[in-house]
Amino acid sequence: MTTQAQDSPLDAALDRIEHALVRLEAAVAAATPPAEVADLRTRHRKLKDRVTQEIEQLDLLLANLPQ
Repeated sequence: MTTQAQDSPLDAALDRIEHALVRLEAAVAAATPPAEVADLRTRHRKLKDRVTQEIEQLDLLLANLPQ
């Protein structure tokens, strides 16, 4: 037995919207990012690696300071 809420046009519309959102999310997840995004990701990784190295160097310098 179905309830009146399940049969309402509003619920049907919300179900269609939810299904459309699922399809859109799947399409976005499957899409190949533009070249600019790939370039930014590469630059970000390199910058992050460089900052990590510099922080490690600072840690070494600070560890070797006289107390």
